[in-house]
Order: sequence, then C-alpha cells, then structure tokens
Amino acid sequence: MNPPSHDKRSFNNPFLPLKHSNFRYYWIGMCISLIGTWMQNVAQPWLAYTLTKSAFLLGLVGAIQFMPVLLFSLFAGVLVDKLSKKKILFFTQSASLVVTLILAILDFSGHIQFWHILVLAAALGLVNTFDMPARQSFVIQLVGKDDLMNAIALNSAMFNMSRIVGPAIAGLVIGYYGVGMCFLANSISFAAVVISLFFIHPLPMAARRLAANQHILTDIRDGLRYIYRRRILFDATLLMTIIGTFAMNNNVLIPVFSEVVLKHGSMGMGILFSCSGIGALIGAMLVAITSKSGPNKLVIYAVPTIIGIFLILNSFTINFLLAGFYIAVTGIFFNLFSATINSTMQLNTENEFRGRVMSVYTLVFSGSTPIGNLYAGLADDYIGARFGFAACGIIVVILLIPMYLYKLRSRNRAGAEACKPERPSSG
Repeated sequence: MNPPSHDKRSFNNPFLPLKHSNFRYYWIGMCISLIGTWMQNVAQPWLAYTLTKSAFLLGLVGAIQFMPVLLFSLFAGVLVDKLSKKKILFFTQSASLVVTLILAILDFSGHIQFWHILVLAAALGLVNTFDMPARQSFVIQLVGKDDLMNAIALNSAMFNMSRIVGPAIAGLVIGYYGVGMCFLANSISFAAVVISLFFIHPLPMAARRLAANQHILTDIRDGLRYIYRRRILFDATLLMTIIGTFAMNNNVLIPVFSEVVLKHGSMGMGILFSCSGIGALIGAMLVAITSKSGPNKLVIYAVPTIIGIFLILNSFTINFLLAGFYIAVTGIFFNLFSATINSTMQLNTENEFRGRVMSVYTLVFSGSTPIGNLYAGLADDYIGARFGFAACGIIVVILLIPMYLYKLRSRNRAGAEACKPERPSSG
C-alpha cells in the first residue's frame, strides 16, 4: 500500500486539522485531560519516592503501570480492529476517571501506602492498554488520510504542551496542597474527553472486517506477519523499540536527578519535566509544519543516535540550567522521531490492520517501559543518580550499532548487485 501523495509545498499550516469539527472536539477534550495526566505523572513518582526513598521501587511503579501494555497490547489491537473505537474510548476514559479518583481519596484520607500506588498503577495501565491503540487509530476517522500526518503531529504537540503546563502546575500544587490535589485534578480532567466524545461522529473507514469466529491468536499472528513483511514497518518498529525502552525514562531519572544531584526538590523536578515538554512541543511542531513532504527517512534512521548522545551529555553536568537544556533538546529529537515513526506506520498500513499495527506501536512505545524503568532505577541505585542518564544513552547507542551495520551491509549488497554486468546470453 502506498502512502498518500503530497503536494510540492514543504511547509503548511500546522493547525490545518482543526478545520475538522470532530478533531476539534477531540483535541480540546484531550488538551484538558492530558494536563491532568501530566500532573499525575509528576505527583505519582514523587509520592512513591517520598514513601520509599528508593530509585528501584520508583522504577517498579513505572514497570507495574506499563506491564499490562507489555502483556496485552497485541490482544488489545485485535479488539480495536473489531469494535467501535469511539465506544472503547468511552469505556477507557471513564475507567481512568474512577481509578485516579480512588488514588486521590486514599491520599486525602492519609491512608495511602506504597502497595496502593502499585495496585492502582496496574489498574490504570490495564485501561491504557486498550486506550492507547484506540486513540492512535481513531485519529484517521476524525480527519481522513490527507490530513493524518498533520493531525498526528498536532496531537503530539498537544500532548507535549500539556507536558509543559502539567508538570509546572504540579510542582506548585504539590508544594502548597500536596499530591492528592494532582490526582483529583486528573480524575476530573478525564470527564472532558468523555463529554467531547458525545459530539464526535467518526468518518466511516472501508476495511475488511475480521472474522468473528477466527481465533484471536491467528489475528495477532496475521498482524505481526504484516509488519514483518513490510520493511519500512519492521524498521520503524525495531527503532521505536530501542528508543521507547531506554531513551525516555524521565519518570524515574528526573525525580532522582533533581533531588540527589541538583538539590532542587519537587519544584526543580517540575521545571525539568516542563523542559522536556517544551522540547517535545518544538519537535512536534517541526513535524506539523513539514508534514506535506511526508515522513523523513533521515529522521527515522539518524535521530536515535542523537538522542543517545544527549542522554550521555546530561550525566556530566550539575548545573540546573544546562541539565534543563539537555533534557529539552532530548525532548525535541525524541518527539520528532516518535511522531515521524507514528505517521510512517499509519500511512503505510491498510485500514483492516490499523488497530493491530498501532497496538504494536503502543507495545514498543509504552509497553517496553517496565524494562526501561527497571533498568534506569537499577542504574540510579547501583551506579549513582548522576549517571542514570548516561547508562540509558550508552545502551541506546550500543543497540543501534548492529542495526546500522545491517542496513549498511544491505545497501552495499544492493549496490553491488546493481553494478554487476549482465551476463551475455549464449547463442
């Protein structure tokens, strides 16, 4: 399947998808919800670290939250291909509201314990297992294929704008009112998405329906085979696995780095999370304004190395401003990369496989987080808080080397085949 053709302009209005009323409702609802989500993303690790004073147990919270994504994403992708994505989102957003409300009540009551955080993180992770591939594959039904890459980039911009606002608010709220208020705000924010869904009428997408009597493992196998047989999808998945696992473990690294190395506490932590969000927002907008030219292969294959280098650099500073700069630059390149990978996978996927392909994207983007969080937590505990970023950057670079060598060998082999003179026919 070929991606849609693009016109000759290299730049375009990044807010073009907002002309679609469906996307406007969805985008506004998600803007509100994601600010609450990022408030919780700051408050939850801070609470876990306050209760335990252990980077490993902090990493365990992230691992538990994303473990359901690792275990069940492929099954979720089949469900997303079979059921209405809008109905799935109604359920997942409502369930998220309930889970975060319980966490807020426990904190306000003064009975919160570490195991409560683990259980509720696992529950939220299970909900997100179905929510994320549904959201990813729902976008095309809001804007159509022509504006899809732009919409993905604008979604990413919205996500990362909330990464700037949410952590900054969370740092203040935690300092003045405590972490429970962040959990309550997040619970209320999920209602914005639920309300927006009432006004959305998704575009119908022509696709062959999955057979109701076919075994779910067969559907999963077909989806994985579909990715494996398309080189661009396979490469994108492999690279996203490396970056998604080891490059962005900020929820483990930043709280410890702020507290132990930079000595800036919760306020500094919130600012560093916002720096990451600012960088990611810039990266998303770069994708949005260049979306007419389609996904850039240079971004797909070169940017992962740059991300690894900046992670390593961050470990060699104790200056707060310089650390914020390195984190922001890493955010720029990470979001430039992830938005390009997301667009590449969707534009090269047929509608009937979209849910399963995006479930694999969710698996390698978020489902690999337990491995990365545990790795980052162990690195902080045993190597030292200062070198956690370096440990992540070094393994990224090491894992990229064999893939680059394979690509180079394949290119050289293809070049050699093309240069071979044709054997004259016997006559």
